[in-house]
Amino acid sequence: MPAAEVEIGEDLVRSLLVEQHPDLADRRLTPVAEGWDNVIYRLGDDLVVRLPRRQLGADLVANEHRWLPDLAPRLPIPIAAPIRTGAASGDYPWAWSICPWFDGEVAADAALAAPQVEARRLGEFVAAFHSEAPTDAPANPLRGRPMSYLRARIPESIERSGTLVDRGRVAKRGAELLDVDDWGGPPLWLHGDLHSANVVVRDGSITAVLDLGDLTSGDPACDLAIAWMLFGERERELFRTAAGSRFPIDDATWQRGEAWALHFALLYVLHSRDNERFGRMGAELLAAVDAR
Repeated sequence: MPAAEVEIGEDLVRSLLVEQHPDLADRRLTPVAEGWDNVIYRLGDDLVVRLPRRQLGADLVANEHRWLPDLAPRLPIPIAAPIRTGAASGDYPWAWSICPWFDGEVAADAALAAPQVEARRLGEFVAAFHSEAPTDAPANPLRGRPMSYLRARIPESIERSGTLVDRGRVAKRGAELLDVDDWGGPPLWLHGDLHSANVVVRDGSITAVLDLGDLTSGDPACDLAIAWMLFGERERELFRTAAGSRFPIDDATWQRGEAWALHFALLYVLHSRDNERFGRMGAELLAAVDAR
């Protein structure tokens, strides 16, 4: 994974709570995860503390603080919107967040009890999210971009992959998927990082969507890649119909969604040497887009 630019441990988290949220400072802290961008500690039973571990993650926190409180109420599945915010201090250089805790497992590690039902539910979430974005929506250089972005990135990732993938097969599939028109509609709100490790499942049902730091606007196809991560072919069609209830998902948009899925699969494979879950996600996603 990308290297941490700030080392974050329990002592630092506790000191920030004492300084800025003293009414929560005596709660139990339990380390939960260290992702590419954030370190997460559970705070008591019902909250988590999310602290950026590198500048790129810190840049995204401002977007969460600015936009998520307005977006969250209109979504049919809860999201990890901040309920309190933290500021930089003498011991820590960036803004940070306190968010709700959602019981369950991430979908990358958990089976769905009724995939057809969950495909519709997640599609309805995506449809609600994909409203027209304001002109001052946050920019993101890595998400929601035109196909010219993927036409450069996918071959680059294939070249870097060495023996991790069948480069000839992946290149052939990539060429097929990238032969598609760009999005011609208005820029829509995007989650930006909607993958199976950012979806919480409890008792086989999706209960929350996490990590909206990549929130941006653009081509909705970027968020459609989740369909190849979570669902089989039949369920994907149910997801597609539900996700397109506001802005219909034509064949070109669906194909671009699969191209984004291939792009993410290659990233997961390339950056998973120290993360078994992402390695597994990458391999499964390559198989789902018929590129393994």
